[in-house]
Amino acid sequence: MAIHSITETMEDHALERVPDAEREGWLQITWNTAGLITTLVILFFGAVVCFVAGVKIALAAGVVSFAIGSSIGWAMARIAYQTGYSNTLITRRYGLGMRGSALASLIFGCLIVGFLAVENGLLYRGFLFFFQTGDSWPARLAIYGGMTAAWIVLTAFGFKLVTRFSSLMLIGFAAILGWMLLVVLQQSGDSLGEALWFGSQMQPDALAGLGVVTDWDKFVFSLNILVGPACALALNTADFGRYGKSAADVGIAAGIAIFTQSIVVMLIGGVLMKSGAALMVDYYITVGGMDSGAAQARVLQSPDSIAATFMVFGGLAGFILMLLAQAKAQVLNSYSSSLCIANLADALFRWRPGRVAFVVLANVIALAMLYGNILELVEAWIQLMGVLLGALASVIIVDYYIVGPRLQSRDRSTGHGRDQEAVNWSGVVAIVSAVIVAHFLLGDYFRLEVLTSIATVAIVYPLLRFQLPRKAAA
Repeated sequence: MAIHSITETMEDHALERVPDAEREGWLQITWNTAGLITTLVILFFGAVVCFVAGVKIALAAGVVSFAIGSSIGWAMARIAYQTGYSNTLITRRYGLGMRGSALASLIFGCLIVGFLAVENGLLYRGFLFFFQTGDSWPARLAIYGGMTAAWIVLTAFGFKLVTRFSSLMLIGFAAILGWMLLVVLQQSGDSLGEALWFGSQMQPDALAGLGVVTDWDKFVFSLNILVGPACALALNTADFGRYGKSAADVGIAAGIAIFTQSIVVMLIGGVLMKSGAALMVDYYITVGGMDSGAAQARVLQSPDSIAATFMVFGGLAGFILMLLAQAKAQVLNSYSSSLCIANLADALFRWRPGRVAFVVLANVIALAMLYGNILELVEAWIQLMGVLLGALASVIIVDYYIVGPRLQSRDRSTGHGRDQEAVNWSGVVAIVSAVIVAHFLLGDYFRLEVLTSIATVAIVYPLLRFQLPRKAAA
């Protein structure tokens, strides 16, 4: 009996509806959604947009990112609550069909497993920086092996253990981050006004290299970086929100997390790097032996710059802050990855070895991705993910709220039921069309690609769905 209970806990309703008896309130869900975005990567994104655009424009982009992400999140909240499904499982019924949901797993899997890889890489570089040791195979085996084993064990026992771990890590992270902000501000000599309200920190030629010339360019650049994680959080709402007691509980958890990501963490990342930049440049010159130009470029070279700043200013406390930030996110990423891959394997091959097998597989794939220089490509990668995730979320929402009810009404009038299809080709074509239109056809003319992606789905999907014949049920 005990073994059966443990098996059920580890499976965690990966391919079925979460029972009403196991539902939780908004706070339990928020520990997870907020834990996903209080990380070094999101702090790095905040530093980048504040350095490029300045705080005023970055905040404006953050507000728009919050508006877009929270709108999607609240729309997904009702769907997650009513179905009790993870986000990729939802697409079986709304948007893509039984086998078509494999496309959702591929899109979301690229993001969430990619984040698992990025955060592993950041932690590894952080360990090397703190212990002042070089990259070597023994170090890789020890550090990556230990981290991967920890993520697997902590993820294996389902939602309740994941939530408990995330809540403890998030509280510790917030406390030490607050202390770190005070340390950086004191050592930098900046006044509070200088730290909180500054303009672009990059030279005009460097901005031109990013395609940023006008204030509008700065706003677009910032929004394209911030809205990707916001859309990801909106979809992640379903993975954790399927445990919600009500749609409001799920919506509150989504809204808090997206506000924190788009505005709070973004601003903190900018303040940390602005106040610490001069001292970090001195550190790289005196300790790293770099020239002035290389040292300045190193300050915002990749997300591990944030980890280095923590440890230069905070020593052991900065190292612990890095661990708290990344560990909770890795457990949450590993959990969502397992749900995503479970749907992919079941949709394509009807293969159900159990959720824990997919926890292991997700972590193995994440380790393999580290050999693709993903840390250096993270900004371009997250912008494309925003387009894909915006399209995916839009298909689900348009189907659930607009297309589905009308089809059901039409089917009732003709005496037919709405069976679950093998592949909903209208949804597949709408997503592919949205990416082509937003990223390739109109990307040079209207650079807010996520808005183009959402608008394309809103137009294309209903037109196709009402005109194309629906195929046989799965």
